[in-house]
Amino acid sequence: MLDIMMPKIDGLNVLRQLPITSQIPVIMLTAKGDEIDRIIGLELGADDYIAKPCNPRELLARINAVVKRASISAVEITALVHDRLLLDQVHRICKIDGVELQVTGTEFDLLVALLKQKGEVVSKEWLSQTVLQRELQPFDRSLDVHVSRLRKKLQPFHHEPIKAIRGKGYQLVL
Repeated sequence: MLDIMMPKIDGLNVLRQLPITSQIPVIMLTAKGDEIDRIIGLELGADDYIAKPCNPRELLARINAVVKRASISAVEITALVHDRLLLDQVHRICKIDGVELQVTGTEFDLLVALLKQKGEVVSKEWLSQTVLQRELQPFDRSLDVHVSRLRKKLQPFHHEPIKAIRGKGYQLVL
């Protein structure tokens, strides 16, 4: 909550100093209710602008609406979404078409790594380093086993969700 008329620095200057990428929701609550004041506050990035005096229930309803929008934005930032696939990285939940898949931690990390490189061939060496946190050894098949298990879990939703590119690596085609 910001008021335009504050003692040391006015609310509009505080609003200007917030980083453009800031996710902090801001509601201007001020006695300056002229149309131009509202426009300036909103143009500077306020999520809502309320003129005093106001109905306390309206204020509460507006606060709840702004908080709800901010919460949705936070989920979108921490989630990777592509077509039918949603990976919630905070809660480590994998959903396809709204159906939650039971995946292991390694399978989840593998899916995140492949989704971030969607459409590209990702080398086994890079996946081993990124997902398994170790160098790929010549006869190490653990990455292939994780991919195989993940494929089986994804196959009800796509006939070939992860494509093996011989001699190169894997490609997510889901």
